[in-house]
Amino acid sequence: MSFAISKPITIMGANASGKTGLALELARRTDGEVISADSKQIYRHLAAGTSKPAGTWKTVLGRELYMVEGVPYHLVDTVDPKSAYDAGTYAAQAKPLMDAISAAGKTPIIAGGTGMYIQALWNGLDQLPPADPDLRRTLSDLAEEKGREALHAELAALDPRAAAMIPPGNIQRVMRALEITKLAGRPVSELWTGRFGNALPGHLGVFVFLKWDKELLSGRIKDRTAAAFDDWAEETRGLLAMGYPEDAPALKSLGYPQVMDFISGRITRSEAIHSIVAVSMSYAKRQNTWFGRYKNAMLIELRSPSDYDPGRLADRILLAGERGT
Repeated sequence: MSFAISKPITIMGANASGKTGLALELARRTDGEVISADSKQIYRHLAAGTSKPAGTWKTVLGRELYMVEGVPYHLVDTVDPKSAYDAGTYAAQAKPLMDAISAAGKTPIIAGGTGMYIQALWNGLDQLPPADPDLRRTLSDLAEEKGREALHAELAALDPRAAAMIPPGNIQRVMRALEITKLAGRPVSELWTGRFGNALPGHLGVFVFLKWDKELLSGRIKDRTAAAFDDWAEETRGLLAMGYPEDAPALKSLGYPQVMDFISGRITRSEAIHSIVAVSMSYAKRQNTWFGRYKNAMLIELRSPSDYDPGRLADRILLAGERGT
């Protein structure tokens, strides 16, 4: 079944939810193109540890495109692992891509689990000081020397409200909050406008939230982590051999610190896998909380493995989009 749909479609959900498979199915049904909204897949050389869809770079009508199963897949495999990348940059790159795809008569399919990227693209961001590489490096060194808890404690001393809202394990958000507080000379929480409401602009797009049963999602994460681990370790060894430091922004992505601990002999393979699954489940919980507040998104609850059928789900989404519901 195929449908003509003019609005962009955004597929959201926790890691291991099947967003990529559904996005590709939707793209095939609509002659669409996918725009990733994943803060890890944006990096070059990171594949096994990010579940980046396997693809190849091809020249298509004079454009260099990353092609996955014949579908153009944008904003993956483009940023050097040593470079920082944030939600503002993502929105500045994704919006023109989305407009160009629409102008060509195709459907943009945004797919990813990085909530801040989706927020930035559709609702905008607060106006905050730009990143300061030197300060960020200082904060990163402090986290390396004294641990994440120490960095979170410093944030709590400067801005208790922000610290209460950002978990210590989310080191990138802790560092950004400290960076803004220090640069602005006032708590970052005072600069938040509260625009993070409970709605996405439904008149502009179709929004879908894939939400798995907790135990099923845990099993999917465990299976994916175990299956990818050996390639993940080999990939990380390769990055380190290429000269990328352990504190490179890309190597702070979920799971890579544990893989580096395994490579260095600090923990065993089973300990690394167990730790990655634990942090992945914690992250998935935060993702589900984030996407759950978008009350006008189409909620697709997956309570059994058979519920995940990209063909049937695509039919359901496109029919709802065509009806404007």
